[in-house]
Amino acid sequence: MKFIVGLGNPGREYENTKHNVGFLTVDILAEKLGIKVNKIKFKGLIGEGFIGGEKVILVKPQTYMNLSGNCVREVLAFYKAEPSDMIVIYDDIDIPLGTLRIRKKGSAGTHNGMRSVIYDIQSDNFPRIRIGIGSEHKGDLVNYVISGFSGEAKDEIEKTILRAADAAICMVENGIDKAMGEYNTKKKKNTEADSEE
Repeated sequence: MKFIVGLGNPGREYENTKHNVGFLTVDILAEKLGIKVNKIKFKGLIGEGFIGGEKVILVKPQTYMNLSGNCVREVLAFYKAEPSDMIVIYDDIDIPLGTLRIRKKGSAGTHNGMRSVIYDIQSDNFPRIRIGIGSEHKGDLVNYVISGFSGEAKDEIEKTILRAADAAICMVENGIDKAMGEYNTKKKKNTEADSEE
């Protein structure tokens, strides 16, 4: 059994913000897999289904970002699952907009939701998919992450979310090494100027 957790904030006002790309990816996965993520359990929204022959549980914590670990801890405890059975999908301010980075484990970096998850389950030994929301940003971080996307950035992030959903499916079906090889964004040569918002 695998658990795919998308991090985000509940509520309509946060729906399409940068901080909610984890939620948005789980929504795309649910659509692709025909899973309804609508059961309220473990302080989150849960949906069950299959990828290939593997049972998967999609999770959207409803505790607000900074307490995401509360939900994750309860899910893993209930199913007696290991952290390594889980994939966490979240936004990352530290990598360029539209970049996808898959890692087997690691620290939370600057992400408060991930800090909460690692603190609550006392482990960083789980795969994650990081969706870049723009490392070039300077200024008020909170306002930036809870704002939406516009113009080219919106098109870029929509494509990246679709790739992130496909990467999660690949991780379950074929393993993380295969997914890293196929979906990690390759470093681009500086042939194109970074688009400014």
